[in-house]
Amino acid sequence: MAIIVTFDLPGAGQELYDTVIDRVTGGRGFTRFADLPNTGLVSHAAGPVDGGFRVTEVWESAEALEEHAKLFGPILADLGHADLQPTIIPAHHFVVR
Repeated sequence: MAIIVTFDLPGAGQELYDTVIDRVTGGRGFTRFADLPNTGLVSHAAGPVDGGFRVTEVWESAEALEEHAKLFGPILADLGHADLQPTIIPAHHFVVR
């Protein structure tokens, strides 16, 4: 079952986001899903919010997210965000262009 995941990064900005993306992709950047080493990501959006930065994603399954978390979890911990707890809800509906 698809899930919607929201990561709120209080006190963080685009610099932290860009650093995480750089480390996850080995410096290649992220402009298409093939840039990521894991599969299962359906959509990804990120941007500033009051007091921080937010990333919202749709994943094919919780298992796909868990596999990806093995990669980005340690990176976030290394950057001082080990306690990041995303909000996860089941996706009732999503549309892909």
